[in-house]
Amino acid sequence: MPVLLAACSSAPDRRADGSVPSATGPTTPLSAGSAASARTPEATTGPTAGPTTPGPTAGGPPTEGPTAAGPRASPTTARPTGAATGTPADRRWRPRPGLTWQWQLDGTVDPSVDVSVYDIDGFENNAATVARLHRDDRKVICYINVGAWEDYRPDRDAFPRSLLGGPNGWHGERWLDIRRVDLLRPLMERRFDMCRDKGFDAVEPDLMEGYAADTGFPLTAGDQLRYNRMIAAIAHERGLAVGLKNDLGQIPELVRPFDFAVNEECAQFGECALLEPFVAAGKAVFHVEYEEPKASFCPDSRALRLSSMRKELELGVWRSPC
Repeated sequence: MPVLLAACSSAPDRRADGSVPSATGPTTPLSAGSAASARTPEATTGPTAGPTTPGPTAGGPPTEGPTAAGPRASPTTARPTGAATGTPADRRWRPRPGLTWQWQLDGTVDPSVDVSVYDIDGFENNAATVARLHRDDRKVICYINVGAWEDYRPDRDAFPRSLLGGPNGWHGERWLDIRRVDLLRPLMERRFDMCRDKGFDAVEPDLMEGYAADTGFPLTAGDQLRYNRMIAAIAHERGLAVGLKNDLGQIPELVRPFDFAVNEECAQFGECALLEPFVAAGKAVFHVEYEEPKASFCPDSRALRLSSMRKELELGVWRSPC
């Protein structure tokens, strides 16, 4: 059964370069998203082994390979198998290396892409959208921001002002003080409850490496490890799989509690080998590049067994997989 991944936050792991490529329109609408206008980068951040890295410039790559807007053909990829009976944690989805996926955080979800997994915004999509994807035998991931406050989300007023730090380079967003797990845990639990209640199979928590950024708080690597492990536990308590978003420097400590990884631009910065522990553990790595040509990263991606594709920074319908 393919996996539907729903995005529960704003833009891809916050690659900011000051410009956004033009969108591609879907052919088969599911539900309309309204937060796209808030996904506007305001500053450029530099790459490191852990934190997020800058994305592509405006314009976007030419279409090559299968496109998301075309009609859905008969599936050709192996579908993931379900887990045995038991507790919700025992039954949660465990994505294996090599699954095909679509990552669409912008615009109305196009359900016609022939992939096993969809990753979409948790707030901007409803239970009917998730059910529609499930009917086509897909798994769905819920994209949620766990590292920054967003002024365009319906729960924005629930966050105490003491939690809000400096801007993170994206319009309407401010870093969160992840040391305050006493305040953040119930807020994240409610967000993950939303993902579960809408029927999502997994969560993609964004901005999980604030300790390596200028947040306005004196965050340490230990603070980040404690917070990220808490996020994994919240997901598992609800029977949801959970992915580690970037945070390459802490993979050795976090590969065990996380069920898969989501990465942006590891090829551009020569870091893809750092994701090998996930594949070695039989866990999928969902990977995108924004600027690198496919010829430069797809051979290595296939060798590493990554689920790789080229996307435009805005994460609309267009995709070009390896």
